Amino acid sequence: MLTETETFLSKLIQLYTKSRYNHASIALESELTEVYSFGRKKANNPFIGGFVKEDLNTGLFHNAECEIYTFSMTRQQKQQLIWNIRHIQKQNQVYRYNFLGLFGVLFNKPIKRRHAYFCTQFVSSMLQDSHIIAFRKPLSLITPNDLKNCLEFQLVYRGKLKDYINMSINDDQSDQLV
Repeated sequence: MLTETETFLSKLIQLYTKSRYNHASIALESELTEVYSFGRKKANNPFIGGFVKEDLNTGLFHNAECEIYTFSMTRQQKQQLIWNIRHIQKQNQVYRYNFLGLFGVLFNKPIKRRHAYFCTQFVSSMLQDSHIIAFRKPLSLITPNDLKNCLEFQLVYRGKLKDYINMSINDDQSDQLV
């Protein structure tokens, strides 16, 4: 999932990438109840960042625009993806946001730091480490556009994130009534 959150840091990233969407997350299901990334741990402080389970119904995501992509994977790849995410989740106090890595992207110089990611670096790492997608460039240089342009991804939704969530909730409720 790619989002436009309209924060100061997001606007700086947009200036460089010339892309509307500047934040990447990975979800474990289409209803977006489990969405993970590297970003702000506190909504009002952009400098305290790290691994986060994102709450898409509040804060930065309340008015966010998004693009949601899907991709095929084997059962083994999905199990590996879940294991990789859970591994970081269990040790989240060790992980931090890779602010220096953003400068690496700016100057096209990979800056890989132990236990540190920015959002696209995290998503691409999870996909590569789970043997779902092999990226041709260093993961510390992956941008939202690189993810968007992966041949393995199929766009399934573009618009307001809250509209997608409401649509998913309504689909679930109608399924229960049948």
